[in-house]
Amino acid sequence: MQIGPYKLKNNLIVAPMAGVTDRPFRMLCKSLGAGMAVSEMVASNSLLYGSEKTKRRANHEGEVDPISVQIVGADPGMLAQAARYNVDAGAQIIDINMGCPAKKICNVMAGSALLQNEKLVAEILEAVVGAVAVPVTLKIRTGWDKSNRNAVRIAQIAEASGIQALAIHGRTRACAYTGDAEYDTITAVKASVNIPIIANGDITTPEKARLVLQRTGADAVMIGRAAQGRPWLFREIEHFLATGEHMPAPHVDEIQRVLVAHVHDLYDFYGERTGHRVARKHIAWYTRGLAGSAQFRHYMNQLESSAEQLVAVREFFDEQLQRGERLHYAEELAA
Repeated sequence: MQIGPYKLKNNLIVAPMAGVTDRPFRMLCKSLGAGMAVSEMVASNSLLYGSEKTKRRANHEGEVDPISVQIVGADPGMLAQAARYNVDAGAQIIDINMGCPAKKICNVMAGSALLQNEKLVAEILEAVVGAVAVPVTLKIRTGWDKSNRNAVRIAQIAEASGIQALAIHGRTRACAYTGDAEYDTITAVKASVNIPIIANGDITTPEKARLVLQRTGADAVMIGRAAQGRPWLFREIEHFLATGEHMPAPHVDEIQRVLVAHVHDLYDFYGERTGHRVARKHIAWYTRGLAGSAQFRHYMNQLESSAEQLVAVREFFDEQLQRGERLHYAEELAA
């Protein structure tokens, strides 16, 4: 899998997820097998450049190449400016968000709302590609709703505009995250253009990754929600694609090591006050499927400091180790 001058170590990519794919999570997923990780979206509004949130999202210190930053907005000039800003801050690939289904994004005609205006899509893509010397990629959905699927036309516009890779979430904006992903649409897009295509949506297991690659002909798969609390999913998929065999599920002592290292990174990255709050959701994801996890998550959400969190995590995993538990890939984990 190659994007511009960057040859990825494999074809497994971490999907951009708001509030999730911060630098600590991206670095962790890359260390556990992902070939690339796309940042959470950065607003194109230049007035936000001075905010702490924007500064954190532009912080790539220590991150393994290539560094891909996603920008979101609806104005070609502002998006071009945002692309330049992020390249100056270290971005090596700029990704444009035309896939987010969130109301607050679509209500300002950004994200997947842009799929309704193919002329504006072309103007945005051409403006951003022309603004920076690094590769520009695009993430879309299959269309605005099931009566307006236009992913093939958008892909052709993207290729003509100089986009160097296209990721497609196999649902319309109206579908949000319900129903099954439309792999047939991704297959049609792959057949219509010559740029790399990245398939996204419902890829939760090594078998599903292989199935999607085979069925769609896509060059890579992009994994989002399934990696929350399961960053080792990337190494498992990589191993399965190479050998046809499954790696053993991680033992609870490894889960604990990964979790603790991750939350320490969050504390360092966000600071004490914000860090322990951000850590809550990750701790909840890591402990899904383990005995007593529901009660533990409820207790965890009441703790007010990182020190309390770490003590609670240690005690929880001590109990797991006494049981000799292994992480169980229950159906809920693959949901």
